[in-house]
Amino acid sequence: MDNVSLKQIAQKFAGSKRLNDFIEYGGVAAAIETIDGNIYTGVSIDTACSMGFCAEHSAVAEMLKHGESQIKSLVAVDEEGNAVPPCGRCRELISQLSKENLKATIEVKNGIIVTLAEILPYDWKEDPGRAW
Repeated sequence: MDNVSLKQIAQKFAGSKRLNDFIEYGGVAAAIETIDGNIYTGVSIDTACSMGFCAEHSAVAEMLKHGESQIKSLVAVDEEGNAVPPCGRCRELISQLSKENLKATIEVKNGIIVTLAEILPYDWKEDPGRAW
C-alpha cells in the first residue's frame, strides 16, 4: 500500500470527540501497515489527568492483539489530515516491538517520509553488548 492510501485510512478516524468533562478522543488518528500487509488503526485518548495515550499506541495494541509486531509503515494525522510525527514514547515502543521496525517508514510531516531509525538516533538498544 502506498503512503497516501495509508494516510487516507487514518484520516477516516481523525476528529476530536468529547466523551465527557474529562475525556476527548480522536484528535489524532494513526494507521499502521505491517510487513504482512495488514492495516491497524488507532485514535488518541486525552484525559484530564494525563492518563490517555497516543493514536500510535492504540494502533500498536490492535496490531499486537492480532499477533503481529513488525511494521512496514506508519502515519498519524491530526484533525485537518496533516501528518504528525510520533512522540518519543511512541518511537521507543515501536522500536522495542522488533529490531526490524527501525526500517519502518513514517510520514513525519506532509510529504516527508523517514525511517524510524532516522528519528530515533543513538538508540540505547544498539549497545553491542546488549542482547535483544
